[in-house]
Amino acid sequence: MITVTPSQRIRPTAVASMFYPGNSVELRNTVRKFLREADSEQKSFQFENEGNSFLRALIVPHAGYSFSGKIAASAYRLLQNNQPQFKRVLLLGPAHRVWLQGAAFPEADVFETPLGGINLDKTWMRKLTENNPWISVNDTAHAEEHSLEVQLPFLQETLGAFELLPLVVGETKTEQLAEIIQQFSADLETLIVVSTDLSHFHDYQTAQQKDAVTANAIELLDPQKLSPEDACGAYPLCGALVAASQNKWKIQRLGLCNSGDTSGDYGRVVGYGAWVMTG
Repeated sequence: MITVTPSQRIRPTAVASMFYPGNSVELRNTVRKFLREADSEQKSFQFENEGNSFLRALIVPHAGYSFSGKIAASAYRLLQNNQPQFKRVLLLGPAHRVWLQGAAFPEADVFETPLGGINLDKTWMRKLTENNPWISVNDTAHAEEHSLEVQLPFLQETLGAFELLPLVVGETKTEQLAEIIQQFSADLETLIVVSTDLSHFHDYQTAQQKDAVTANAIELLDPQKLSPEDACGAYPLCGALVAASQNKWKIQRLGLCNSGDTSGDYGRVVGYGAWVMTG
């Protein structure tokens, strides 16, 4: 756990006790349980061209843990299995609470969760903001945003200490996001995480059909077939797909389901998927 100084600005938790447990012991036990179960179910997963291939990016959902924690864990458990030691995480997720043109970093120095604080990489944040006018500094965009926050306990449990680059993404050109991701594409100490859910509020069968089409587009690295109606994180997702195509990264599906599978309510469901990119 990091030591927070009085001069540091803290972004406190916004959705603890709602999207995930607010008690640190319960939260850690919950995350560890998801990771153990995912590891047990997916022991057969192997990276293609293992030995010449490194984990570069994860695509993960961001609903409450009771809905999508199992799918998220299918991706995060890979960080525990002899991967390079990531020292930095570029985390991109969609803006749900604030309309945003472009993308935004926070003013904050530290993001807080019940598991402790995470230092932000202010050096890289300044560099990216100065060189990309479409990236602003906007605490309001981060204050209540859950798409980034729900990833943090999984990252804390699997990586331990790391620095964070949290980017909330609004309406942004795919090429701009791909360019940001490309700046870290050769940096094996930086993990790229894209936070997105899939279809929203269709009946179970319709959601399955729509999410199957979306999953196929993701696996073909074809951003032209994706829109925010297919995935709420479509903007950062499309940027990641373009970067993956440029780098010839491979992509593999780790799981696909919807809230009907995890809650038993099949009326108006939300889709979840997880993928890993290696290269």
